[in-house]
Amino acid sequence: MRTRFIDTVDFWRFLLRRFLADQGPNNAAALTYTTLFAVVPMMTVTFAMLSAVPAFQNMGELIQSFIFRNFVPTTGSAIEEYLRMFTVQARQLTWVGIAFLLVTALLMLLTIEKVFNTIWRVHQTRRGITSFLIYWAILSLGPLLLGAGFALSTYIASLSLISGPHPLIGAGTLLKYMPLLLSVAAFTLLYAAVPNTRVPLGHALVGGVFAAVLFEAAKKAFSFYVGFFPGYQLIYGAFATVPLFLLWIYLSWIIVLLGAELVCNLSSSREWRNREVPRLLAVFGALRVFHQRQQSGRPVRHADMRSAGWPMPEDEWVEVVEFLESEQLVCRTSGGAWVLCRDLSRYPVHQLIRHSPWPLPRVEQLPDKAGEHWLAPLRDALAKLHEEQVELFGDDLAGWLQPAAPRDH
Repeated sequence: MRTRFIDTVDFWRFLLRRFLADQGPNNAAALTYTTLFAVVPMMTVTFAMLSAVPAFQNMGELIQSFIFRNFVPTTGSAIEEYLRMFTVQARQLTWVGIAFLLVTALLMLLTIEKVFNTIWRVHQTRRGITSFLIYWAILSLGPLLLGAGFALSTYIASLSLISGPHPLIGAGTLLKYMPLLLSVAAFTLLYAAVPNTRVPLGHALVGGVFAAVLFEAAKKAFSFYVGFFPGYQLIYGAFATVPLFLLWIYLSWIIVLLGAELVCNLSSSREWRNREVPRLLAVFGALRVFHQRQQSGRPVRHADMRSAGWPMPEDEWVEVVEFLESEQLVCRTSGGAWVLCRDLSRYPVHQLIRHSPWPLPRVEQLPDKAGEHWLAPLRDALAKLHEEQVELFGDDLAGWLQPAAPRDH
């Protein structure tokens, strides 16, 4: 129990360091600013798609009321009225105005994907027709699926087995926790679909549950703060709902990004996190795996690194193979795996070290791994390099900096 507790504490410390290193608070602020401008376009597009289906004519207002009632603190009632007026005005825009709203909504989705790719260390964003089709599917099919799900849940709630005089056991509890379940589904879909990389569905579900529970707790805490500490009301008066709403959006994005960090780092093994293996050692380890599997004609995938004794997170694996690809040492196959594409006997080690963006490791950082025969010569080379550095740079700093004494003629 004690070991498990220590591992859990270490993991959350590691997660917090990654969140701060990825500029989580700053990204949440940027997403808050983007959301402020994109919330009306998103609502307008949603209402437009729902109104295109006769069965969903009045579903937009019901969905909006449901969202503000269950997912926004009590201060959102006034904001809901403002947004409803803005949306009604937006429906009277010309095609040019509607195109502008659509571009604004697309920019918000691009910003979210960019932040998520930063967390997953993905350097390539979706481009071209693939990106457009995914975003268009979100903006077009998303509202229709939401309307269908909301209509289905409304129909089920109206059944006599649920709302009648003799309802099924547990039906009331299910309806009570329906917003939480919808939050879990929404966050899971967000974490699984937005990053431009493969995200295990189980990890996305864990992150979805974490974000949904934290979201509900934050909503109650926020409502408690607004109700018992009315400082904003005294300062801003009737305008207090706007900064409070912005603060809530900021807290919501903080929760979303924390959940994204959790999903991303669930693939990081405890050994890798705690030992912090230098990246250049991971490059050597990966090349050994590539060279060994080449002998049997097999490609290399991320999972093969773990089975070979070199577990690493997905994002660090991407950085390693991207560096090896830039050196024209590996290339991607049609199935998404990687293979060697160069004769390693004609590639000197000093070229790999000189082109590497990561520094040389210290001797004490070298692990003891069975089967890694390259560790012994690397350890000897690093020891000799250290001795030569001491010999070449062993003089005191003052002797290097002071001017040389003039010679007598």
